[in-house]
Amino acid sequence: MRRLGLSDYEPVWRAMQKFTDNRDEASVDELWLVQHPPVFTQGQAGKAEHLLAPGDIPVIQVDRGGQVTYHGPGQIVAYPLVDLRRKGIGVKQFVCRIEQAIIEVLDSYGVTGERVPGAPGIYVGAEKIASLGLRVRHGRTFHGLALNVDMDLEPFQRINPCGFTGLRVTMLSQLSAVDFAVVEGRLVQCLARQLGYSDVYELTDRDVKS
Repeated sequence: MRRLGLSDYEPVWRAMQKFTDNRDEASVDELWLVQHPPVFTQGQAGKAEHLLAPGDIPVIQVDRGGQVTYHGPGQIVAYPLVDLRRKGIGVKQFVCRIEQAIIEVLDSYGVTGERVPGAPGIYVGAEKIASLGLRVRHGRTFHGLALNVDMDLEPFQRINPCGFTGLRVTMLSQLSAVDFAVVEGRLVQCLARQLGYSDVYELTDRDVKS
């Protein structure tokens, strides 16, 4: 696990690509935790009409699946860099396990998170609270998930989130009293359990953006 703090999106994205391309069968899986300054990211299938009024927030075209989403401070972004072949699981099962980890975190706050068929991510009622966007290269994953904890939601009004017109977005602080660090810790624990890791070590020996 690596905590990257508040880091610009593009250098972290490029570092994920580099990590994925350079790893081998012996490379340890990693989980990167980060908050990004305000940015819209447009996935490979992204359509320009879903960017309604980005204004002064930059838009970056990226190589993950999905449409447009927003990242900003107060949102936990987690990038699981996992060798699926070594784990012996497929992409659908990987997504399901990530979603289940988010559901477990929400449940610990008395909040019921749900899946919606055909719309990846986790919802509370009709409102989206977490997004998923992944890329798999040679059986190894990068990109990941974003969980809205305590952030400015206004920029979501400037887009059709994940390509859905009129989709409403919520965050955990609107539903429960939260501490960002505690939520992050619970997410790490739930992801580790769902993905079958018995030990989680914090790594600080290198700058992933170098």
